[in-house]
Amino acid sequence: MRIGFIGLGNMGRHMARHLIHAGHQVTVHDTRPEAAAEHLALGALWAETPAVCADGAELLITMLPNPRTVEDVLLRGGAAEALPEGALWIDMSTSTPAAAERVAAEVLDRRGVRRLDAPVSGMARGAEAGALQIFAGGAVDDFRAALPALEAMGDPERILHVGPLGAGYTVKLMINLLWFSHLVATSEVLAMGVKAGVDLGVLRNALLASPAASNFLENDVLCVLTDGDYDDSFAMALACKDLGLAVDLGRDIGVSTELSALVEQIYRRAKAQYGDLAGEMSPVRLYETLAGREFRLPDPTAAPAGAGVGA
Repeated sequence: MRIGFIGLGNMGRHMARHLIHAGHQVTVHDTRPEAAAEHLALGALWAETPAVCADGAELLITMLPNPRTVEDVLLRGGAAEALPEGALWIDMSTSTPAAAERVAAEVLDRRGVRRLDAPVSGMARGAEAGALQIFAGGAVDDFRAALPALEAMGDPERILHVGPLGAGYTVKLMINLLWFSHLVATSEVLAMGVKAGVDLGVLRNALLASPAASNFLENDVLCVLTDGDYDDSFAMALACKDLGLAVDLGRDIGVSTELSALVEQIYRRAKAQYGDLAGEMSPVRLYETLAGREFRLPDPTAAPAGAGVGA
């Protein structure tokens, strides 16, 4: 399949590489030509502009940081006009239905270009392993046509068709919103418990044994608790962007977002304190400061603290 791929950042560079390894004819573009070095070495072609990348492609994939950039690439960068009639555009960015609709209304609809929104989950580690979860919105026939490319980048068991156009964007925003909310709530609970005198390991094990258990508490927060790793593979600037998009969506459709707006404020405070490029789990640091200590498990391989103690 002739594929144009635009956006070779932390996620996109791995995704494009998997497409090349799967045997597709891939042309790549990024604002940083040096980002394409590994892809060119594997046989990909380089395009100087988004329009050149889209020209002649059966499938154009965009993996970009925000809706404005998506519109810049498709409209002002000429990619939408360059796509052949009948081509398929798959936007895998965390974006909004409104941005894609503007692109479609201005160019794609009159040119007969099909489209899917197919954002991903799994962070840079999942992209590197080719094990991303993918949430696709659009026509079922277009989803099926895109499956060979999607399966090269993601886990076939977790590539989901979630509804019509726009549904993929919405599902991804809701996943991110809930994950960020888990982070803030978990951090606040750990800070209160630890400052009140409960051992961090005991508190975590008690929470995991209770109805309040969560995948975040069991797995995701471990990078902080064991390694002090706040996950700089996904920057605070992007996290705040996603939260803003989710809150805006709630406003646009008339759903109250008091809790989500508060989570966004906490994330923006952490971004202001630790910087745009700080890891997405940096809000934990705000609560570590409140607790007067870092949240660290002394020996994660040891038997769980408090194990065997009955209620």
